[in-house]
Amino acid sequence: MPRMSKGLPIKQKIPGVNKIVLVSSAKGGVGKSTVSINVALSLQKLGKKVGILDVDLFGPSIPKLLNLSGEPRISENGKLLPLSNYGLESMSMGYLIKPENPVVWRGLMVMKALQQLLFEVQWSNLDYLVVDMPPGTGDTQLTISQQLKVNGAIIVTTPQDIALIDAVKGIAMFNKVDIPLLGLVQNMSHYICPNCHHESHIFGSKGAEREAKNHDLEILGSIPLNEEICTQSDAGKPVVVSSPDSPISDPYVDIARKVLNQLE
Repeated sequence: MPRMSKGLPIKQKIPGVNKIVLVSSAKGGVGKSTVSINVALSLQKLGKKVGILDVDLFGPSIPKLLNLSGEPRISENGKLLPLSNYGLESMSMGYLIKPENPVVWRGLMVMKALQQLLFEVQWSNLDYLVVDMPPGTGDTQLTISQQLKVNGAIIVTTPQDIALIDAVKGIAMFNKVDIPLLGLVQNMSHYICPNCHHESHIFGSKGAEREAKNHDLEILGSIPLNEEICTQSDAGKPVVVSSPDSPISDPYVDIARKVLNQLE
């Protein structure tokens, strides 16, 4: 556990990691994990050594998105060794329990598992660790915010007001714990019909832009609602690697480039 100073935990770095970027939504169902994995792979595409840590203990998605399974091996010094695919190191509760088994734990068990994922994984000198956060603004988010030296956070939302309500809560949370906000990602921003090419704003429009302006934040990117993103994600082949030269992967690379511009 982190040492204490004047009653507050001293924020620490994760061994083997240079910079930490949190990807949060404060609300489930907005495509946060898909954004997380494609942004991580885009950072790698831009020449960085990258890993992804899935701290959604109750609903881990990264194993499915990376087409990975099986328990991680243990290093000589007793740490978990990340599983890798597409050159991306990863760790998730989904590797430690069977997919069909629910995590039915009380708070102490959850915090113990979180500490293991945060500080008992042997990363191999990463430039960036992307942390796929769980929905909400509860214990897990507060623990990570208080214990880790985080370089920046991204908030994923849709243009719909019901999602933006929670996105604003996420903005307030990161401001309270002094974590720099890199900007908003507007997911499922629009749908383009593959037949007639008509653009529809199914979940509304301009919502994220409005909140970004209200909170002096940048819109890092707008990602369309696209069938290929969905099908390739379900197949464990994120579009940044399955369709690297397609326009559907461009927004993720642009987001990663803006993250690097801010942090480097």
